[in-house]
Amino acid sequence: MSVLFALAIAAAGISWLFAAHVERRALAELSVQLDQVLSGVERDAEGQIFLSNRPADPRFHRPLGGLYWQISVEGRLLRSRSLWDHEIPLPVDELPDGGEHVHTLEGPGGQSLLTVERSVILPPRLRETPMRAAVAVDRADLQAASRDFASDLLPFLLILAVVLILAMAAQVTIGLRPLGRVEARLGAIRSGQSRRLGEDFPTEVIPLASEVDALLSEREEEISRAGMRAADLAHGLKTPLQALLGESGRLRANGQESHADAIEETVETMRGHVDRELMRARASLHRETASCDIAQVLEAVLRVLRRSAPGDERTWSVHVEPMLSARADAGDLTEILGAVTENAARHATSRIRIDASRVGQNVEISVEDDGPGIPPDRLAEMTRRGVRADESSPGSGFGLAIASELAEALGGGLELHPGTPGLSVRVTLPAAPAQS
Repeated sequence: MSVLFALAIAAAGISWLFAAHVERRALAELSVQLDQVLSGVERDAEGQIFLSNRPADPRFHRPLGGLYWQISVEGRLLRSRSLWDHEIPLPVDELPDGGEHVHTLEGPGGQSLLTVERSVILPPRLRETPMRAAVAVDRADLQAASRDFASDLLPFLLILAVVLILAMAAQVTIGLRPLGRVEARLGAIRSGQSRRLGEDFPTEVIPLASEVDALLSEREEEISRAGMRAADLAHGLKTPLQALLGESGRLRANGQESHADAIEETVETMRGHVDRELMRARASLHRETASCDIAQVLEAVLRVLRRSAPGDERTWSVHVEPMLSARADAGDLTEILGAVTENAARHATSRIRIDASRVGQNVEISVEDDGPGIPPDRLAEMTRRGVRADESSPGSGFGLAIASELAEALGGGLELHPGTPGLSVRVTLPAAPAQS
């Protein structure tokens, strides 16, 4: 749009300049024609002024031909045949000998005439008579020339517009191509394939890449410091919490069961908060760059479960998509899968099915057992700490809750669905490139 606007302004400017040039050329030609008219002025045998050498341009001889001359001398009016019976209405003005004026006057048939008039005093041989002569041309001819020029100019301007638009598109495409590479590098950083943009960019983009890399470095340092502060805070709280537990033991020994229970409940709640925040800090610390092979982690988890009850009594069916990796630390994924598979082994009747595949930008791991399952109205509360589906079975009720919180900290989630039969636990994590 800007190209078309600029070319429109250029076309208007060029047309105006051409019209001004045409008018200057016309005035120069009129001055030459006026010289020719004046050079032919003579006196006949009776002493009358006449034009002995008329201009040769045929327009002077054709009625309303568009080119006219006129002489006023000694009360007489001499004029070209092209004027017919019309007189150029020269304004009343005073001109020195040889002086010229330029006018725009009305001509025959309502034409607009560009007129050059000159006042001269004839030479002594012609009795030094004052004379006023004028030559005029129809402005319509000049305007037609300007229009023809604009018509001829238009196709070239259209071609120039197409060329400029294509050149601009090519320039934008080529010029923005490095930004596409920056976008791809940022995607690689986000997916964990890379840690920095690097400097293999054009000179103009290197400062941007350097600033982004510096920002990433500062962010990693801030996350690292935050993780260390969280760990320091947790360790700092362990001693006071342990002291409170000792106090509760003394209260219980003195028979103050209710006070001891209240302290222990408070300590357990605080421990839960500390463990949860430590887990989130640890997950966030390596979330952007971590990557682990799901098949390897799952094999390690199942190796342990198959050697211990009740996992050794179950039939395990495992289907993992080849080269499948999650953007998570191997230890975090082990904790998640360990809690989910242990829960399935504890409640299954005989078999457990595990499926892992990539869905879009995520990895989905489904663990299904054939146990009694959980009523649909209780599914939502099963990921809360301390809640168990079967109060008679061993366990603390923290496994699925910890797995859910850790999955969320890694950018994913954990969902419970009724199985056919049993329970289906679906873990979703961000996908990462497969490790070689």
